[in-house]
Amino acid sequence: MADTTLEGHGSGPLALRRSPLAHLHGAMRAAGVEGARGVRLSERPFLTMVSLRVDPASAAANRVGTALGAPLPAHCGETARTGLHRVLWLGPDEWLVLSRTDGAVLAREMRDALAGDPGSAVDVSANRTTLELGGPAARQVLEKGCALDLHPRSFGPGRAVTTRVGPVPVVLWQTDDVPTYRLLPRSSFADYLAHWLMDAMREFRSPAVP
Repeated sequence: MADTTLEGHGSGPLALRRSPLAHLHGAMRAAGVEGARGVRLSERPFLTMVSLRVDPASAAANRVGTALGAPLPAHCGETARTGLHRVLWLGPDEWLVLSRTDGAVLAREMRDALAGDPGSAVDVSANRTTLELGGPAARQVLEKGCALDLHPRSFGPGRAVTTRVGPVPVVLWQTDDVPTYRLLPRSSFADYLAHWLMDAMREFRSPAVP
């Protein structure tokens, strides 16, 4: 089942924002393939993202985990899920918190949990966008340009790592076993990555070669 914990939000003036890939929504939809070799691509814009830096062995890290509702992931590839948040491990003292709540409010709550101890919590929601790639052929599409072993024995639902897809640095997160992946590139690289993925999807419109 797809992870629906995190969806974009916004009303009033926020609804007037234009996402980094708004100009490609139609093209991405048209690039989708149905059937046994199916694959689809879409943007999930405006997700709240907060960058957290703190010593994982500190009392401050424990307080932040309590504020978020789950202990911070401790190892590469691990994620933690609560009702409103998903926490992705990025480094030994770095995490990316994805949420449905307001970014400025969430960052302030995390800074309050730090209580003046060394660390930082910064709203970086405008820094990245989110691409969702899913369907039976999604892994094969990624394998055209990602050096990771994406076989289920090595990478499965709930795993998230920093890597490259094509030449673009991304956070790659597998959300379910369809499989469905979310790719988080910097906003300035999103257009290139979307075109790269659409080109990689094209071959799946044709029957598999025996």
